Amino acid sequence: MIHKIIEPSALQYAELCQRPSIDQALLTTGIQTIFNEIKRNGDAAIRNYTEKFDGISLQSSVLDLNGISLETIDISSDLKEAIQTAYANIYKFHEAQKTTDIEVKTMEGITCSLRSVPIEKVGIYIPGGTAPLFSTVLMLAIPAQIAGCGQIILCTPPDKLGNIHPAILYAALLCGIKEIRLVGGAQAIAALTFGTKEIPAVAKIFGPGNQYVTAAKQLAQNYGVAIDMPAGPSEVLVYGDATSVPAFMAADLLAQAEHGADSQVMLVLSDEQKLEETLMEIEKQIEDLPRKSIAKQALSNSKAIVIADVNKAFEFINQYAPEHLIIASEKPSDCIPYIKNAGSVFLGNYCPESAGDYASGTNHTLPTNGWARSYSGVNLDAFTKKISFQSITKDGIQSLGKTIITMAEGEQLQAHANAVKVRLEKMKLELFT
Repeated sequence: MIHKIIEPSALQYAELCQRPSIDQALLTTGIQTIFNEIKRNGDAAIRNYTEKFDGISLQSSVLDLNGISLETIDISSDLKEAIQTAYANIYKFHEAQKTTDIEVKTMEGITCSLRSVPIEKVGIYIPGGTAPLFSTVLMLAIPAQIAGCGQIILCTPPDKLGNIHPAILYAALLCGIKEIRLVGGAQAIAALTFGTKEIPAVAKIFGPGNQYVTAAKQLAQNYGVAIDMPAGPSEVLVYGDATSVPAFMAADLLAQAEHGADSQVMLVLSDEQKLEETLMEIEKQIEDLPRKSIAKQALSNSKAIVIADVNKAFEFINQYAPEHLIIASEKPSDCIPYIKNAGSVFLGNYCPESAGDYASGTNHTLPTNGWARSYSGVNLDAFTKKISFQSITKDGIQSLGKTIITMAEGEQLQAHANAVKVRLEKMKLELFT
């Protein structure tokens, strides 16, 4: 089921870091076709793709939430309470990320400042697939709210009856969303890129998805739309030592494996006996899972690796750059200095990755497929732009002018130098008149 590797050499690391993938040439061609069709035919193309991929013919993709109250949504009171608790924790953590605008006097008469400005229109994509990811609504809409984004366009695929899961509806209303667009997959990303009569074009697209959605988001950048990150199929890497609990590690690995058949889970242990115990726990626990067929497919893409030396272990872990990294140890803080690349880290035997997925407060929209080497997970800053300002007085341009002219002339950009010279010359004339 899960591939076992004992003390791999550093030369094997690159191969061990490979994720399952679809042929990129075929993937890109298919996504480009969808983009071209939606750019040409707008909402009519959206309706066609919704019927083709989701099995439902809709007259409109817009679901108006006005008139719907939280109290009337048909989910259990326990689930409502759980969503509210998660909302409060996520809101608290992301609100704390607000930064103060800075202002610095770099020289006499010269003031530079940096201000955060919210992105006006953002699109958030909530996957449908095999599970209703209402938690992702919280993870994306809450920071968008806090940042002050003017318009939040939420897209999610409908079921075969044209409905969405009531928990997604509840989370959306809780976050102040007034309308939902019933569209999924690459066609949703294309609609957010170009805009249609029913779906506004946005400046930035957020949200996880399968490899089709990820490829569509990357293509959107070619049309001038920003994205949060390339976030594809989910993954986890569990690092364990002599103090790890095999039952806990097995449960964490299976929690990610049940996401989808194209998910990947990795186990890196310092001890082969712990590895064997954990694999036995996986065999035992998987039999009780309703989604065990999906989990088994994911495990076939996965690996269990023994690396006794902690330095070598983290050399591999940082090269893999996991979306989720669990440090299954009684002393997880000892490992923190080794961590260079990870989307989100879970410290200790009693810190399951599912806590971050739902309710601890951190964001679960994270870079996958090794992108944690260069991308951060979604945070409040992702919904803002940083704009720099500078103010220069007459004294300031007098002090800095020579420096600017010398550098501009050094780059042979005379017009740059002249922009300073004309000001200095005017100040000289004013001085003698």
